[in-house]
Amino acid sequence: MLTVFDARTLLPPERPGPLIHAHAAATGVGRIRVDRWPGPRAVHVELPGGNHALAGDPDALTADDLRGVTGLVDAAPEWAPLLGAPAAWPRLFAELPPGVPVPRSTARLLGPADAGALAALDPGCAWIHETWGGPARLAAAGVARAVVHDGRVVSVAVPFYVGAHHEDVGVVTDPAHRGAGLSTACAAALVHDIRARGRIPSWTTSPPNRASRAVAARLGFVTAGEGVLWAVGVPVPD
Repeated sequence: MLTVFDARTLLPPERPGPLIHAHAAATGVGRIRVDRWPGPRAVHVELPGGNHALAGDPDALTADDLRGVTGLVDAAPEWAPLLGAPAAWPRLFAELPPGVPVPRSTARLLGPADAGALAALDPGCAWIHETWGGPARLAAAGVARAVVHDGRVVSVAVPFYVGAHHEDVGVVTDPAHRGAGLSTACAAALVHDIRARGRIPSWTTSPPNRASRAVAARLGFVTAGEGVLWAVGVPVPD
């Protein structure tokens, strides 16, 4: 039976990309479980919205232990047999080198009073607050930069994952407001916040997502690696 405990010793070093285990430790959102205590050999980290990470020794668990895992999983290829027949979602990782200038932006910092405006996001954009446990918790954290129109957030950038050394930028714009540079404006404002916190901005996207890659390039992000997330019981995102 999996047991809750601080399992960071089993987890890989932090790097640009899906900082699932680091986010759980830094924010208190989600849960970290191990296969046994004492002497754990494997760890499973789960964030809201179906975001998972697996690390350690795959031989310590069975497919039955992971039967309830559904969503997107950050794990080495050796874990794939335990996840059934997962589809691979290719990912590109980038980071913003120190000293690269980023333009200032008027995208404003959201606070607790903006929970309703965040909740009014287009449903297709609601994934942006899932790793924080929903719009109210994200607004209360005071880390999101947004453009608000008529009481609704129409574009927002957030630290989708927060680590000890990196913050991975997530940004989304309402379909009716795309093409006006709002994603770039929100992400630029967030980048300044991340640097002020002493962390390195990182960026994760998929190879076909030309819009996301274009925003990252405009802000000066450079490629830092690539990998996959495993889609378990869910379709590979568009």
